[in-house]
Amino acid sequence: MTPEQVDHLGAAVSGRFGVAVERVPPCPLAEADLPAAAVDPPSQLAAMCRQDDWIRASHTYGRSYRDVVRGHQGTFASAPSFVACPTTEDDVTAVLEWCGAAGVPVVPFGGGSSVVGGVELAGAVSLDLTGLDQVLEVDRTSRAARVQAGVYGPDLEDQLRPHGLTLRHFPQSFECSTLGGWIATRAGGHYATVYTHIDDLVESVRALTPIGVWESRRLPGSGAGPSPDRMLLGSEGTLGVITEAWVRLQDRVRWKASAAARFETFAGGAEAVRALSQSALFPTNCRLLDPGEAATSAGVTDGTAVLVLGFESADHPVDAAMARAVELVGDHGGFLPEGVRGTGPTPDAPGSAGAAEAWRSSFVRAPYTRDGLVQLGVLVETFETAVTWDRFEALHAGVTDAVSRVLGEVCGVGVVTCRFTHAYPDGAAPYFTVMAPARRGGELSQWGDIKTAASEAILANGGTITHHHAVGRDHRPWYDRQRPDPFAVALTSAKHSLDPAGVLNPGVLIGG
Repeated sequence: MTPEQVDHLGAAVSGRFGVAVERVPPCPLAEADLPAAAVDPPSQLAAMCRQDDWIRASHTYGRSYRDVVRGHQGTFASAPSFVACPTTEDDVTAVLEWCGAAGVPVVPFGGGSSVVGGVELAGAVSLDLTGLDQVLEVDRTSRAARVQAGVYGPDLEDQLRPHGLTLRHFPQSFECSTLGGWIATRAGGHYATVYTHIDDLVESVRALTPIGVWESRRLPGSGAGPSPDRMLLGSEGTLGVITEAWVRLQDRVRWKASAAARFETFAGGAEAVRALSQSALFPTNCRLLDPGEAATSAGVTDGTAVLVLGFESADHPVDAAMARAVELVGDHGGFLPEGVRGTGPTPDAPGSAGAAEAWRSSFVRAPYTRDGLVQLGVLVETFETAVTWDRFEALHAGVTDAVSRVLGEVCGVGVVTCRFTHAYPDGAAPYFTVMAPARRGGELSQWGDIKTAASEAILANGGTITHHHAVGRDHRPWYDRQRPDPFAVALTSAKHSLDPAGVLNPGVLIGG
């Protein structure tokens, strides 16, 4: 955002909270607190390594509120010693061998979009994999491709487009995250049902570990014991460095339909989402926004909740599915003041879908808006979970109450809003947003209090500590309580066997 855009945003925030906010520009890198490197690149790795201030600073943090605040303040105490930039698997192996022998931790780094402290480790070697960014093979018959792990989302789609194919995986971080990062964190995409998690799109994975290459066989499915791919999915760089994957592709979409339904209450909208998720219609988009979220991101200010509903297909028109979904929405008290918008090989005459389009625009801009809010001294954080339908009402109330209470204590004023990002036949994925004026210099303490309250309430009400943001270091205390103890023993044993020196991203998932 430009300074003028941030100032305009500040005026809106001041009006909302009745508290004056003022833009403070980020600390220039030349004035930042960047510690000396703990170790220098060895001669055998020097050609692929960088140690300048910019690259060390840019590889220090991910992109959470806490990360952006520290970067804005010019505090980079957790900077890596240097950044290795391999372009081949041999380069990756050389880095792992040196780190293991020298006892220097190494953190795999893709786009650096982690919002849970997944890439932060002082003095480590940051292993930037974005030099491995090619689609190596396309199997059009099986509709799959072998892809290097460091490719960014837009570059991947550009390479698949000439083949008429798409991975169809679009997380909010799509522009600045990589295939390997999606696999390592079990990323969730934009789509609300069916093929939304990267888990569903992986055919096989290749990773390099300190004891050798880990590569599974390409198969559409297998019952041969525990899945080797499932073990790497969500491993967050602590078991091996993902370098390639065969991924399942789809033909590019030709037909779409979208609508924005209104509900008098969020609870009424939730019942409609449950009916839709259990109908086997499998909408592409099924995002329910509470009244606060609807006002902020969809421009709907009449106090109603909004359901952003969409269908799409590469094979056939989706009018019938949308028509049945609209019937279900009506059965649960919903109404569509803007009608349905449809497109296809021959676009029909679209109705207005203003709220849906406004939400989409807000969704794309959200990370940049967050960075502007940090300049204004506004605390804005998100946390997400998933819970079964029978527990949703209690979880929603418990989390909202707990966070609102802490907001009042540490910030004085603030808002908590909620939306659904994904819907399943047996439950939903509620995604909460917190916004409040922060105390300059006290942002991290306030964030910690709010994060703790939200996490405790989520676990107490039967939710998961993360639905698609990964564990990292920020979620470790609650992840340790959520997982079965015998599984922790098994994971620890696997870590020790694969990484005897304990250098692969220590501190995530297991260990200190």
